[in-house]
Amino acid sequence: MTAPAATARSAAEWMREYEMVVGLEVHLQLDTQTKAFCNCSTAFGDAPNANTCPVCLALPGALPVLNRHAVELATRAALALGCTVHPTSVFARKNYFYPDLPKGYQISQFDEPLATGGNVQIGETDVGEPITVRVTRVHMEEDAGKSLHDRFARETAIDLNRAGVPLVEIVSEPDMRSAAEAGAYLRAVKQLVQYVGASDASMEEGSLRVDANVSARPLGQTHLGAKCEIKNMNSFSGVERAVEVEFARQCGILARGVRVEQQTMLWNAARQEVRPARSKEGSHDYRYFPEPDLPPLVLTTAWIEAQRAGLPELPSARRARIRKEHGLSLQDVDVLAADPALADYYESVARIHGDPKTAANWIARDVLTALNETGESVQQFAVRVRPEDLAALLGMVRDGSLSRAAGTAVFGIMRRTGESAAMIAERDQLTQVSDDAPLRRWIDEVFDERPDEARRYLAGERKLQGVLVGLVMKKSKGTADPKRLNALLAARLPS
Repeated sequence: MTAPAATARSAAEWMREYEMVVGLEVHLQLDTQTKAFCNCSTAFGDAPNANTCPVCLALPGALPVLNRHAVELATRAALALGCTVHPTSVFARKNYFYPDLPKGYQISQFDEPLATGGNVQIGETDVGEPITVRVTRVHMEEDAGKSLHDRFARETAIDLNRAGVPLVEIVSEPDMRSAAEAGAYLRAVKQLVQYVGASDASMEEGSLRVDANVSARPLGQTHLGAKCEIKNMNSFSGVERAVEVEFARQCGILARGVRVEQQTMLWNAARQEVRPARSKEGSHDYRYFPEPDLPPLVLTTAWIEAQRAGLPELPSARRARIRKEHGLSLQDVDVLAADPALADYYESVARIHGDPKTAANWIARDVLTALNETGESVQQFAVRVRPEDLAALLGMVRDGSLSRAAGTAVFGIMRRTGESAAMIAERDQLTQVSDDAPLRRWIDEVFDERPDEARRYLAGERKLQGVLVGLVMKKSKGTADPKRLNALLAARLPS
C-alpha cells in the first residue's frame, strides 16, 4: 500500500499540463418495499437487524427468489439512460470477504448484465454541441450490510438491515474531463432515475453512492493512465472535490517521473484528502461464477417495450415543453424541472392560476426557500399548501385583495398551518387597504414620527418618497395599497 503523495498545486494548475480522465460507478437503491431476493423490508431507519431473515442472513439452505418489482425498476432506469435492455442476463457470485457481507459473496451481474450502451447529456459546448457521457452498463445487484464503529467503545457492530437491498450499478465510460462534468453527470443521472420512479436517490439515506475512477495523462496523450478508484462517496460536492484532489496527487507523481500505482482509495472529507485502502482488484480477484440458485433472468421483447411505453416524460423533454408552453427562461425551467415532484407542483399551480410566470416566481423564491428552511419534500409541503391553495393566494395578490407584502405574510402562515389565504387575510386583517382616509392617517403618523424626513420631502427631496412608502407599509403591516399610497404622497409635494 502506498501513501498518497502531497502536492501543493491545485487541479486547475495541473490542467495546464495534464488531462483529467474520470469514469463513475453509481450505486442506486431501487425504490422497492422488499429486498432483492426475500420479503424483508427495505425501510430506512428501523432498529438494527430488525429486517432480516434466513435468506439475507445467508443461513444454510435459504434460497433467493428475485424481486419482480426490482427488475421493473432496474429496466425503467436502464431505458431512461438510453441503454439496450437485453432479453437474457445472468446473476453471478462476486466473492469477497467483508464483515458485513454474511454470505462471503455478493449476488451481482457480471459478464451478462441487464443493459448496456446508454448515454447521458450533461450540457452543451460553447458552440452548442451536446456534451455526452456514455453509459457502459447497468446491472442489478444486492447491497451489503453496514459496519457501525460508533455504537460501542473499541467494538464494531454489524447492522444487516441493508444486506440484500436491491441496487443497480450504473457504470460510465471514462468520458468526463473535469470535476464539474462529473458533478453534472451525477445530477443528470439522479434526475433521470427520480423522474422514472426507479429510486428516490436520497444521498442522506445512502440510496445513491458513487465510486470514481480517476487517472491523469499528459495533454495530447491518447492512451489512458493508471487509474485509482475512490470508493463509496455520498455527496456530489464530495465527488467533485475528491476527483480534483486525486488528479492533483497523480499529476504530482507523474511530474516526478514516477509511475502511478493502481489503488483503491478512500476520501476523507474532513481532511480533504484521499488515502489508499488497498491495492486495486481486478475482476479475476473476485472469482466470479454464475449464481447456481438463480436461473438466468429472461425478459421478453414485449415486456421490455411495455416498460418503455410506460416511461413518463423525461427531464429534457419536460424542460423543453414547459419552456415552450409557459414562456419561461431556461434558468427558470432548470430550477422548476430539477425535481419531478416540484415540476408537478409548479404545473398544477400555473394551470389553476393561469399566469405561469407569476407561479414560477413564487415557487422558485418562496416555496423553495420554505423547503430549504424545513428540509421537507415537495410532497410533504403540498399536503399543507395544496396547489389550489397557493393559486388562490396568487389570485388575491393579482386582484388587489392583498399587496405583495401581505401576500408574503399570508404565505408564511399558510406554510406553517395549512390554512387558506382567504381565512388568514380576514382573521389577521391583511386585506389590502385602498381607501384614502386610513392611508392619509398612516402618512400623517409617519410624518409626525419622522419629522426630518417629512420636512425634507415636503421641501422637494423626492428620493425620500420610497423611504416614506416603506415606513407606511410597515405601519400598515403590509396592507396599504402601494399605488394609491404613492399617489397620496406625491399630492403633498409642492406643485
